Amino acid sequence: MSDATLHATTRDPDDFAVQIADQVESFLVSVTEVAKGDEPGSAVPFLLLEVSQLLLAGGRLGAHEDILPDERYEPDLGPEQDVDELREDLARLLEPIDVYSEVFDPYEPRKAPVAARISDDLADVMADLRHGMAHYRAGRVTEALWWWQFSYFSNWGSTASATLRALHSILAHIRLDQPLAELDGLDTDQSLADDALEDEAGQVMAEEIAGPLGLRPVK
Repeated sequence: MSDATLHATTRDPDDFAVQIADQVESFLVSVTEVAKGDEPGSAVPFLLLEVSQLLLAGGRLGAHEDILPDERYEPDLGPEQDVDELREDLARLLEPIDVYSEVFDPYEPRKAPVAARISDDLADVMADLRHGMAHYRAGRVTEALWWWQFSYFSNWGSTASATLRALHSILAHIRLDQPLAELDGLDTDQSLADDALEDEAGQVMAEEIAGPLGLRPVK
């Protein structure tokens, strides 16, 4: 991508920076709306869609050559926007299926899965994306792209990918009529042995998940 493209200020829909920023903005707005809890029955499929679309932007950033910021030191953005309220709203909304098990690095041998939360993951991704969006809205387009690309590799890319797998698993278990084993104390402060994953994966209750989604109940 040329330097002119990186520094473009017009809203050209074909511009790489504009397309990435639009996808980021769509995710920020959509997840904020979902967290309000106005339509709990559609939360899981809608989040699946939004995370999938965000990862398309991440893939484009990842495939792009390294983007270097204009300044050696990142400009001060002031206080970061708090995501704790969003995190808590998502946790309440997703309470039956918020906790899941995840392997941080599939190429690191003999690492046992650990417990994670979809609500924590989404809030962390939101924080990373908002940071870059602050640069973008201030007219620092290259800085925004650099931050989104850097944080894609260092944090939000893997976090969003793990969240996508969890959301996909929820819907797959429901629609394929494959209930999970009963939840027995799974929480984010414990690690999981390989042979305990199935026992502690969690029961996705039909009346809490399948019913609101308009799907046939899990037997």
